[in-house]
Amino acid sequence: MFLEHFPEEGRVNGWIEIVCGSMFSGKTEELIRRLKRAQFANQKILLVKPLVDHRYHKENVVSHQGTSFEAICVNNSREILDIWKKERIVAIDEAQFFDEGIVQTCNQLAAIGVRVIVAGLDMDFAGVPFGPMPHLLSVAEYVTKVHAICLSCGNLAQFSHRTVEDKEQVLVGAVDEYKPLCRSCYNKIAH
Repeated sequence: MFLEHFPEEGRVNGWIEIVCGSMFSGKTEELIRRLKRAQFANQKILLVKPLVDHRYHKENVVSHQGTSFEAICVNNSREILDIWKKERIVAIDEAQFFDEGIVQTCNQLAAIGVRVIVAGLDMDFAGVPFGPMPHLLSVAEYVTKVHAICLSCGNLAQFSHRTVEDKEQVLVGAVDEYKPLCRSCYNKIAH
């Protein structure tokens, strides 16, 4: 079993923190901000992202604002444990694209003293909870929900409205495919 290989002596308590919200709300920007603070404190960091996310850079995690941090691309949640080299912080971007095993992976890491920072969309373009995010939100110690600004009215936005005709749940995109909307503006367009 995974936990048997890592004695608890000398370890501090781990935890899971989630940064969630819509597209263009600053999730990745906040993830990178937290990592840069930890990096300044000389803490060892492992940042991973799913292979499907190749929008701005093949390997690095890059925010819509252009902020970047070195990352490793993985196929599935199990690979995170395989590449983990006892870093104090494990960060995961675009968690909604991972398999349900990501919840167990995060719990295992937190149980042995790792600070796990997860960023991801809480809802898909249809306003439905996205992938493993609801389960991750329920087991996390800390949750930060960030908001974009509605492009229609200027209120806080929590919906990622898809602007192209594609009904697949996963469509990796940016400003050409999505725009953030508040509940009122989303309901006017989507229903």
